[in-house]
Amino acid sequence: MVQDLATINAVEWIGQVDGHVRLIDQTLLPNRLEYIDCHNVERLWEAIRALRVRGAPAIGIAAAYGVCLGAAAASDASLPSVRAAASAAIEHLATSRPTAVNLFWALERMRRLIDHFPDDHASTEHAASQLKMRLLSEARAVQDEDRAMCRAIGEYGAALIPAKATLLTHCNAGGLATAAWGTALSVMYSCQDQGKQLEVFVDETRPLWQGARLTAWELMQRGIPATIICDSMAGYVMQSRRVDAVIVGADRIAACGDAANKIGTYGLAVLAKYHGIPFYVAAPSSTFDLELASGRDIPIEQRDPREILEPSGIRIAPEGAAALNPAFDVTPAELITALITERGVIRPVNRESILKCLAPQQA
Repeated sequence: MVQDLATINAVEWIGQVDGHVRLIDQTLLPNRLEYIDCHNVERLWEAIRALRVRGAPAIGIAAAYGVCLGAAAASDASLPSVRAAASAAIEHLATSRPTAVNLFWALERMRRLIDHFPDDHASTEHAASQLKMRLLSEARAVQDEDRAMCRAIGEYGAALIPAKATLLTHCNAGGLATAAWGTALSVMYSCQDQGKQLEVFVDETRPLWQGARLTAWELMQRGIPATIICDSMAGYVMQSRRVDAVIVGADRIAACGDAANKIGTYGLAVLAKYHGIPFYVAAPSSTFDLELASGRDIPIEQRDPREILEPSGIRIAPEGAAALNPAFDVTPAELITALITERGVIRPVNRESILKCLAPQQA
């Protein structure tokens, strides 16, 4: 039975202005679908850092709501206190993860609202209440806009896919990583809605298996045939099976089109180039960082080596062994066939095409 993944909320706000954030704990999927409630900024920071919520757009949404948590926890009901508490939340949440630009985009959006909120109110308590409501409204707008962007990405991307296709994807760029539907997976859902026949190879995505745990789960919810493969099998699959396109998401895209995504994406792009397979990156405009000239400037998160040495708490490497654990790599623009955005398909992938598509909206 096909399930509408717009009803699965990876992030949502519960209650009114002094409410809290509810998240799907994605570390427990696919075995358990459980929610966690974050009533303070520190709890939300931990959830972002521990990948209980993950995916660039979803992190941005969660962070925007985190600013509301900070405002609600102000030491008193005055405007200066609420303003200071919300600003402190922004500073703290910005330290949770370094690579996904949506985090900083959403926090900067909330910061601008705080900075531009007027001080000329007769009652600072009334003003503080108004600021809290404005912050919540803005966070909800971040989520609503992402939902609409994901839908549009799916529709633009579906036009690139033949009526009968075998696709390959890496990590998770579905509804769990966004407000709804996802980016790369939204393309697949739109294809399904149009009656196209899909089969999908899903990279397991070591070391945390976001493909095997999350993407396969989402595709099964939609009734799309999915086959999980080890990351090291991608070359074999491209060589021996029909693969019509590779579609992935992104966590940050530089002005030239270089794209940071989950570790292993770069190798996948090289393989696709060698085998003559289109390599598409699907991402909303909020994932572009036009201030960075190239992917060399994108900070790469280095995570705990124990994620490799002790997956799920089970030691698989010799005691004393070292491990390198970058969470992301950068795929050069020349390996990307097209960027799929809510504004349209960007091709060729270069600075001029990107600016032509996105600059009017981001100005």
